[in-house]
Amino acid sequence: MRVGITAAVGAVFALSFALPAEAASIGEKTAQKQAEIPNCTHKLGTLAVREPQNRWWDGLGLESPEALLKVFVMKSGCFTLVDRGKGFELAQQERALASGGALQQGSNIGMGQVRAADYILVPDIVTKNGNASGTNIGGILGGFIGGGVGALVSNINISSKTADVVLTITNVRTSEQQAMAEGHGSKTDVGLGFGGGWGGWGGFGGAGISNYQNTAIGQVVVLAYIDAYTRLVSDMGGLSGNASAEAPVQAVSMARAGRMYASASDKSKVVRPLDAGMMLYPTGNKEGVWWEVKDELGNQGWVSSLSIALAK
Repeated sequence: MRVGITAAVGAVFALSFALPAEAASIGEKTAQKQAEIPNCTHKLGTLAVREPQNRWWDGLGLESPEALLKVFVMKSGCFTLVDRGKGFELAQQERALASGGALQQGSNIGMGQVRAADYILVPDIVTKNGNASGTNIGGILGGFIGGGVGALVSNINISSKTADVVLTITNVRTSEQQAMAEGHGSKTDVGLGFGGGWGGWGGFGGAGISNYQNTAIGQVVVLAYIDAYTRLVSDMGGLSGNASAEAPVQAVSMARAGRMYASASDKSKVVRPLDAGMMLYPTGNKEGVWWEVKDELGNQGWVSSLSIALAK
């Protein structure tokens, strides 16, 4: 899906455009690139970041880009960030202690508190064929990175210090790829001059991104992801921010045997009998305890909410 930069998108975020490269110092260009990360006036949804299966960063001496993208998300304010990594694993341990009765009274940890992710963000490298050679990182690393991963990282070039990356957003409820954006970074963008403090981001060094600051190739990867993230937010700018309401209604199943009626009354005509466990799909229409539903054969009618449960 591609919405494009429109007047509606302009109301969602504002970008600060860079001055001509030749007129700015390295420090100024660094600040300009950081300023290009969009700042949103409202949340576009809830987001979890997931690293790709191919660990292309290992051969470059970099950490997972997951931490890098979390910094972008937090700085931009465009999404509510939820943890599905190591922090979530520790949270689950606390929940296990709570369910086992080990925590103090009043800890207020229990079921129904974890916030759902609307979208999954996957940071990856633009792929191309496996014939990379010469100074391409795919050609250099292909001999000792197993499973063909060398080819997958062939769009990082050490000699010219360029990187081409891709960000993909997947809708959790529908599994649709909601947006996809490519980004490019090169040494000419900022002159490779982030410095030890990386502008105003020095406090994020402990977040697993310090080696992106301190290596030339790490810096251009950062620039490429800034470029991709900016494009991604632009593409998603027309969304309402309520992914839950926009998704299809969750399916239900019959908790016990019953009937589908032609209208919202058990006095109306019977459309068909319904077996326990049968899957039904609500249309969204309701009258009191009655829900309008469709079955998998296309029959449409009404069932009592007392006879159904959310499908698992």
